Amino acid sequence: MPAYPRNYEIWYTYAAGFNRGLNKAINDILRAHGTITPGQLDTIYSEHLAPNRLNDRIEEVGGKISTELRSIVREVEEYVSTASNYGDALVGASKNLSMTEDRQVIRQIVSELINETKDVEEQNRALSEQLATSQAQVVELRETLDTIRYESLTDDLTTLANRKHFDRSLQQAMEEAEHTGDPLTLLMTDIDHFKKFNDTFGHQTGDQVLRLVAIAVKQNVKGQDIPCRYGGEEFAVILPKTNLRQALAVAENIRKAVMAKELIKRSTGENLGRITISIGCSSYAPGDSIQEVIERADQCLYAAKRSGRNLVKCETDPDVDVLETAITTTGAA
Repeated sequence: MPAYPRNYEIWYTYAAGFNRGLNKAINDILRAHGTITPGQLDTIYSEHLAPNRLNDRIEEVGGKISTELRSIVREVEEYVSTASNYGDALVGASKNLSMTEDRQVIRQIVSELINETKDVEEQNRALSEQLATSQAQVVELRETLDTIRYESLTDDLTTLANRKHFDRSLQQAMEEAEHTGDPLTLLMTDIDHFKKFNDTFGHQTGDQVLRLVAIAVKQNVKGQDIPCRYGGEEFAVILPKTNLRQALAVAENIRKAVMAKELIKRSTGENLGRITISIGCSSYAPGDSIQEVIERADQCLYAAKRSGRNLVKCETDPDVDVLETAITTTGAA
């Protein structure tokens, strides 16, 4: 393959294995043909990696929905026209029948009504089939839109909610807590010494570490909780209807789950040791802004870093100053 940055991105993603759609597309082509062309790679990139791919898919689905709706409207209009003509035919037949007693004429009128009725029945059948087909297609398109929405709110590497989803979910959770008075807490998590680990063992192994931490986070939260990849090696967990004491228990479970995992490099069998994470926990107070809740959790997180890492800190801990307006994070990883 040409040594273009795009091709490097495709094959790095393929080797990392976190984009299942891309891997399936490549594997299908390789199984069928034994090789893959630059043109096929361009298509795969457009469908699975291009930054605008979700917008393109939304436009495509939107176009299909519009076409389907126009088709339904057209069928309904034709049916309405047919029904109107049938109604006129009934009125005319009734009038003609009241004006004659001639059997031949009556038979002719009845014959015409039978034909009109058959036409309406055929139109009804065609409309029913069209509506059934349209319903199936609309259901399929709705499922496609649900998939696109999921992809737009999901981090490809970890399959956790992405930053966009985090911002939206935290805002909604704060509004709900403000309305109901229920507690709300936020965990901010950072992998200790991740940059050094990444530089030592490579980015692909670093990606595996990110996925490992994501799995530990997922396995230690409950259904209403929202685990997210905040950015880089930092994760966040939104805990609705959870007070500070309960949140600290969740944080400890996550910290212990990560520390318990021993890393083995698959390609060589090399033992890479263990990783640890530091976690900061803040509680929502009425009137807080999103930024204030995040900043307090961050302050707790970096208090954990300063205290030796592999710790959980909350805003009520004596060594955490939640009134600090700025914290230097350089070198805290």
